[in-house]
Amino acid sequence: MPDAATVSPITTVTLCAYPSGSRVWAFNQMGSARRVLKRIEGLRFWKLLGTGHGRGFSLRPDFSRYGLLAVWDTRRAADAFLDGSPLMAGYRAHAREVWTTYLETSSAHGAWSGSNPFLPANAAPATGPVAVITRASIRLSRLTAFWRAVPPATAALDRASGLLASIGTGETPFVRPATFSLWRSTADLDAYAYQDPDHAAVIRRRRDEGWYTEELFARFRPIESTGTWNGSDPLARLL
Repeated sequence: MPDAATVSPITTVTLCAYPSGSRVWAFNQMGSARRVLKRIEGLRFWKLLGTGHGRGFSLRPDFSRYGLLAVWDTRRAADAFLDGSPLMAGYRAHAREVWTTYLETSSAHGAWSGSNPFLPANAAPATGPVAVITRASIRLSRLTAFWRAVPPATAALDRASGLLASIGTGETPFVRPATFSLWRSTADLDAYAYQDPDHAAVIRRRRDEGWYTEELFARFRPIESTGTWNGSDPLARLL
């Protein structure tokens, strides 16, 4: 049997949106759920995530929506948790909507909390939708420069062709922000990432000015999705 560290993992991203009466409960889960997640069999890596308003990085927290990023040894371990755990049952009982996607890693560069949890990668076909996770830890001396650069980068995202859905998130989004986005195709993603002048300028400044102490960029092939995000499944009829 191959060692677990050499087997390509399954990543799941779950987003829960809560009505006003459940938001205190949801906020408290950011602390109490950690004790549960530390004991889940087959869970390689996990992060409980807050979210911001809008499609990209945001200084305005959204207390109605929270996320769970999880990396699993096997699909069976992911299913056992998502379908049968009391923690997920609690999320569903309190949330007004829950959306989950299963992902296979196409490529992943950089580190998150000292390691790259999404490796090893599977070679994925160039056709079909693409999911992207970005994450950075910003140097305190570069916080102002980073957040001043966010509005033009967000405008570039808003006008991007082929963007199915996106959200700004992170463990502590002000200093360790992340994004999760879904794209109709690799070509659409590459056009935004490398051809939009505003986004290209941000990428260049990030490198030249040394904004980050740690960063990660990962692409995935979505293989399944369930539930709704803002009222619909952004991957419906695409998988």
